Amino acid sequence: MGTKKTKKLTMAGMFTAIGVALGNLIYIPIGASKCFPVQHVINVLSATILGPIYSVGIAFSISLLRNILGTGSLLAFPGSMIGALIAGLFYKYTKNKYISAVGEVFGTGVLGGFLAFPLAKYIMGKEVAVLFFVYPFILSSIGGSVLSLVILNIVEKNRKIQANTK
Repeated sequence: MGTKKTKKLTMAGMFTAIGVALGNLIYIPIGASKCFPVQHVINVLSATILGPIYSVGIAFSISLLRNILGTGSLLAFPGSMIGALIAGLFYKYTKNKYISAVGEVFGTGVLGGFLAFPLAKYIMGKEVAVLFFVYPFILSSIGGSVLSLVILNIVEKNRKIQANTK
């Protein structure tokens, strides 16, 4: 295994660990869902740094571990994984972190929100409206996406400063 792949796997493990650990601390319960802005930060960061496949794998791993630990819900799967995929694909084809963040909001908020409805209604037995999850998923993903852009801009500025001091 090459050092580039080892670095990517290490970063994926770190993102997963951060997501699982902070899932116990930072979340907003709304109805049957737990909105998790840190997941959206991780989705955009991993999408721009590691790419769509790693980003989806990280989102799945965090969702699975949080469910096993009892700190998440089944609704974490459609929201986080679709957002991670769309953010990763948008970044892969545009190389624009802002478009990647928009992809996270659209993927999680709109597509994930719609897909959460049948999961909640038919598997979890919750009586909810079709658009019930769209609004909270959008709000959560906007907050997380904005925070990820702040982090990416700080990292970018630090790289430029380090490059100029060498």
